[in-house]
Amino acid sequence: MRSAHRALLLLAALLCALLGTVQPASAHTELVSSSPKDGATPEKTPTHLTLTFDEAVDLADVRVLTLEGDRLPVSHAARNNVVRVALGSPADGRFAVVWSVVDAEDGHASSGRIAFTVGAAAPGTSDTAVTAAAPAPSPTVRKSLVAVRWAGYLALALFVGGLAFVALLWPGGAYEPRARALLGLAWTGGLLATVAAVGLQGAYASLGGLRDALWPATYADVLATEPGIVLAARGLMWVLAAVVLAALLQGAARSPGWRVGALAVTFGLLRTTGMTGHNSEGSEPTWGAIADFVHLLGASLWIGGLAMLALAVLPRRRAGELAEVVPGYSRLAALSVTGIVGAGLVLAWQVVGSYDALLHTSYGHLLLVKTAVLGGVLVAAFASRQWVRTRLDLAVLLRGDAATVRPFGYSVAAETGLVLVVLAVTSLLVTADPGR
Repeated sequence: MRSAHRALLLLAALLCALLGTVQPASAHTELVSSSPKDGATPEKTPTHLTLTFDEAVDLADVRVLTLEGDRLPVSHAARNNVVRVALGSPADGRFAVVWSVVDAEDGHASSGRIAFTVGAAAPGTSDTAVTAAAPAPSPTVRKSLVAVRWAGYLALALFVGGLAFVALLWPGGAYEPRARALLGLAWTGGLLATVAAVGLQGAYASLGGLRDALWPATYADVLATEPGIVLAARGLMWVLAAVVLAALLQGAARSPGWRVGALAVTFGLLRTTGMTGHNSEGSEPTWGAIADFVHLLGASLWIGGLAMLALAVLPRRRAGELAEVVPGYSRLAALSVTGIVGAGLVLAWQVVGSYDALLHTSYGHLLLVKTAVLGGVLVAAFASRQWVRTRLDLAVLLRGDAATVRPFGYSVAAETGLVLVVLAVTSLLVTADPGR
């Protein structure tokens, strides 16, 4: 059994080393220009439409349809970022197509419509009809993807932070039923969210519906792409995390070998989670990737420890545990918050890029909402820290008296609730286009 554990932990370490050399997701693929342009009136009937994107695209990721839903053949021109679309000859001289492209690295879909008329305007399809037919990801799929990402972020934070809390601050928690249940639920949620994300990513990229997220072919298509490989690696890390969790519950938290394996799995989970975001956009992608890792680590240590404290430690109201665990978590939380704020500033500079984008784009508005809610979390955290400084000794002296501990429980509960809102906004930010 031990040899199997060692082999799996070695596999985790090797996978993490490979992940450390892979560049995270880049900016979305966007259409730069088309020939003929949207709204143009060329004198002669064109035989093809040329689409120029801001980066190289795979033809399998490009879809161009007529308003009737017929897919038009596409091919590469002189460069990999230029696509030629073969056109027919409509009787009324009006051309109208809808296009979509999926970024090969981060899986985000972009789409639009192009319409033009040969010669004089003729009765035919209105611009309103063309616009209405422009492809876009299903709102239901998009919302489901946001929900799954929220669940994934929460599971990651609870697992990594809870694991660190038990290993560093509360070794006895490995035998506490509430702590074991919390870690088990976090692991289950993380694995299921990763599996669901693969299908939903495929349905989102193909502009399909929820049913498409259930087909094996959708999974096969996604796993052949870079985002799919990252999701598969994340799923493997969750499988390896089961070994780490099982060893912890058997009392191996003080073993050097277990700590190495736990660090490897933690690095892999954090890295694969950050590789599908916007952190590499901007002029310094390396700094963005590092900041994203620090941001995720700090948030996990803070949120996971907070949940463990609120759901497993405080209900016991044992004076000795409070005296030992609460001050240690208070210091860890302060360090985590410092890392979150510092890394968050780097990510905001990296992704948003300007004050104008922060104030006048939907992405910037979401970022401001996240910052405002985070401010509320910090206020509650400050109240918790003040209780630790001024009331912890009294609570220990009174052997965890409920009335004395209750204010601390309220502030911890407020932190926990607001943190769930922060995670929801974070999930929306990952799905949204950057504010650039």
